[in-house]
Amino acid sequence: MTMREHEKPFAALTVDELYAILTLRQEVFVVEQACAYLDCDGHDAGSLHLWTTDGPNVVAYTRVLPPGEKFAEASLGRVITSKSARKTGAGRAIVARAIDAISRRYGAVPIRISAQRYLRRFYEDFGFRQVGDEYSEDGIPHIEMLRA
Repeated sequence: MTMREHEKPFAALTVDELYAILTLRQEVFVVEQACAYLDCDGHDAGSLHLWTTDGPNVVAYTRVLPPGEKFAEASLGRVITSKSARKTGAGRAIVARAIDAISRRYGAVPIRISAQRYLRRFYEDFGFRQVGDEYSEDGIPHIEMLRA
């Protein structure tokens, strides 16, 4: 199979693309992590969506939120890789693409994220640093991180 990278604003997503993205988000965030929460949080329409496919399957995904959408700073969120793509570099690649997309769209601006605590070192590799105390979001330990 061949990995392909995709990038579209919400309004340009096809129904099939959106369905595949939401399916992966639900498979991991809701089912695998056993977390009942509202995934469709009102921020998708204002976001740029980046994903990677392997054949017909979405294997990595994130969304880029403009400054003011969720935080004062630009942000990225819903970073996810399918079970089949873990430990392949797909997660690192999608985060790097998101940081690049933010830079292309908004310049060298700070980026704030809400990260699951266990991923702190992963995001530190991209220059993010923890700001503030740990908190619970939907029953999962999270931290805010900032990339200056």
